[in-house]
Amino acid sequence: MAFSGGADSTAMLLACHARWPGQVHALHINHGLQAAAAEFEAHCKHLCQQLGVPLWCDRVHIDLHKGDSLEQAARLARYEALARLAGQAGVQQGSVVVAHHADDQVETVLLALLRGAGLPGLAAMPERFERHGVRFDRPWLHVHAQDIRSWLRSTGQAWVEDPSNDQLAHTRNRIRHALAPVLDAHFPAHRQTLARSARHAAQAQGLLREVGEQDLKACGLPPRIKDLQALSPARLANALRVWLKGLGLRVNTAQLDELMSQVQACTTQGHHIELKVGEGRVVRQAEVLVGYNLPLSTGRK
Repeated sequence: MAFSGGADSTAMLLACHARWPGQVHALHINHGLQAAAAEFEAHCKHLCQQLGVPLWCDRVHIDLHKGDSLEQAARLARYEALARLAGQAGVQQGSVVVAHHADDQVETVLLALLRGAGLPGLAAMPERFERHGVRFDRPWLHVHAQDIRSWLRSTGQAWVEDPSNDQLAHTRNRIRHALAPVLDAHFPAHRQTLARSARHAAQAQGLLREVGEQDLKACGLPPRIKDLQALSPARLANALRVWLKGLGLRVNTAQLDELMSQVQACTTQGHHIELKVGEGRVVRQAEVLVGYNLPLSTGRK
């Protein structure tokens, strides 16, 4: 399981150890982003030694690309490292458990709304997903954070507090400390209702993915520009999103709008398409679009 040393993952470790004694491995990722990182790792080592749980540690370097947030970059690096550690620990039949809870899900939905995210963002965190060939599970998405900490206090088990959780410069922390108490006071069922909205969004996104895959099957892979032009604007946007995601390219709204405009305007043999999408490129090659998940140098002047 993913073990950061904070309250939630400490409680999850105790619960997993009690449920599957002798079968649990703890995976700790040290991002090295703050002075408390060493304290977190020391706590993890001490508790795992007490419980007799094997601990696997990895230190990662965060690479920030233009337009990326530190939180996003750290999350991508964390899951890649967790998958790597899971392989080293020999986790094959089981899964990596992550201690995200209902309050984390609420924050994720609200962040997506405030950022103008589409359905993938509004769907928030799935209970089960696969990344880097490893299955991840979030069994506590319906559990209140306060209940987790109350149970942990009842065991007398200590944990470490992440000092960055109190820094209001982070949007997620402002939601947690300023907005969440208001929601608790006026909409006490907001955890359940927002989780329900996230499930609806996830269902709708799943349907869009199926439609996009069908449209791409009709357009061919790589997709033929003429067939893409026959799609309605909404289905064209959806098909391009599904295609780009399959290539590992993250596209923002401005990039997608420009790509759609170029596809629709491509009516002559000499129309050139070469656009930056995420960390890659989309180019026209004869009658089809081709995507590259690494920057493409064409040598054009």
